[in-house]
Amino acid sequence: MDSSPGSTPYSAPSGCPMRGERQTSLYGPEFASDPQRVYDAFRAHGLAAPIELAPGVDATLIVQHEAALRVLQNPSFFARDARRWAALREGRVPLDSPVLPMMAYRPNCLFTDGTEHLRLRKAVTESLGRLNTTRLSRDVERIADYLIDQFIERGSADLLGDYAKLLPLLLFNQLFGCPGEIGDRLTRGMSAIFDGEDVLRANAELTECLMELVALKRRNPGDDITSWLIQHPAGLRDEELKDQLVMLMGAGIEPERNLIANALLLMLSNDAGAGQRRGTGMLVEDALDDVLWNNPPIANYATHYPVQDIDLGGVTLRADTPVLISFAAANSDPALTDARQTLSKGAHLAWGAGPHVCPAKSPAQLIALTAIEKVLNSVPDLALAVHPSGVEWRPGPFHRALVALPVVFTPAPARRTAAAPAAQSPVPSRSTAPDETPAAHYDHAEPQKKTKGWWSSFLDVFRV
Repeated sequence: MDSSPGSTPYSAPSGCPMRGERQTSLYGPEFASDPQRVYDAFRAHGLAAPIELAPGVDATLIVQHEAALRVLQNPSFFARDARRWAALREGRVPLDSPVLPMMAYRPNCLFTDGTEHLRLRKAVTESLGRLNTTRLSRDVERIADYLIDQFIERGSADLLGDYAKLLPLLLFNQLFGCPGEIGDRLTRGMSAIFDGEDVLRANAELTECLMELVALKRRNPGDDITSWLIQHPAGLRDEELKDQLVMLMGAGIEPERNLIANALLLMLSNDAGAGQRRGTGMLVEDALDDVLWNNPPIANYATHYPVQDIDLGGVTLRADTPVLISFAAANSDPALTDARQTLSKGAHLAWGAGPHVCPAKSPAQLIALTAIEKVLNSVPDLALAVHPSGVEWRPGPFHRALVALPVVFTPAPARRTAAAPAAQSPVPSRSTAPDETPAAHYDHAEPQKKTKGWWSSFLDVFRV
């Protein structure tokens, strides 16, 4: 998911009217560098604004807190089924648009309404409800230990690419009960999709390995989310199972990595502004609350489609056109000043609201809390390698995500080594792809057919 300088899938073409004086685009480095300025400009013109999510993709963005709640909490007027999207149906949206993977219809509980949504959501929430928090914390700590060992001897790292990005990917392999080979492919496919690298091929590989996982768990169920979804009374078909797993990964991995990285940036920053809760010495819980208020990992999303033309506070929302919620802008609504200053947990919209509110709020916070505490305790003298104002933010309309989080620290010996008898190869750099981790041999006599990925290598260390 890292971005390189220059052109991105979201770059406006030269001469594009979106480069004019009044910015209406939610893509490109200008928006990424200072989104709050854009939200404030939108808010000055009303509770919603016409925007361009990507070249040729128009939508309306809700920027007022009360209006956001009215949309989120009224499914009878605002549907989530993307098959209503008139411009997409009529061929007016480029099929190679970078926003389609986040907006196109899938038969999962993000994009369904009514009884179908209730059926799918019940299966998801009740399966997530079976997670044991003690076991979840232990899984996060094991993965964190493994990742920290990959860079602790170097004295420098990118806490995004080396840690916050990989931890959720590996954790979902654990939660889904993936064997080594399937988990390696799952990690590779999801990473490529988030990075925008050969997305069609990556999506095909992701679909293939998830269907293999579903077939495996139907034959040999385990103590994992995949098996629990299969066993749920909702009776999900294989395709439905695959799409719920895709939804869980997409809605979990990207926000989780951003929550971890954004909170670490805050805690490692020393440029405290007047009256702001900034700088070192913060409790992790306070840093997470601050991020959820001021830099929510998913800044703009929750696409709705008005079922008819609707007047919302003087703004006409046309039927079957995308209406997105700006969680970031709603959180910075001047009407919430008092709640924001006290970091009240009940007022911000980082977890959404209404029937589609995030079903994994508690596990997500536990994962981030455990991951941050683990790296701060394991590497106690972490310091930013750049000034906090010099960090780069990834372009894109949906997330608030860093490009990198470079840090320096005193090198220390790794605490664990690979369980295999063969010597470990040098630790990969931040640019190493997830499936290019140093090879480690199995203990049995089978010949190794190819270089192992992150998940297989982790399994070799921990034997989980």
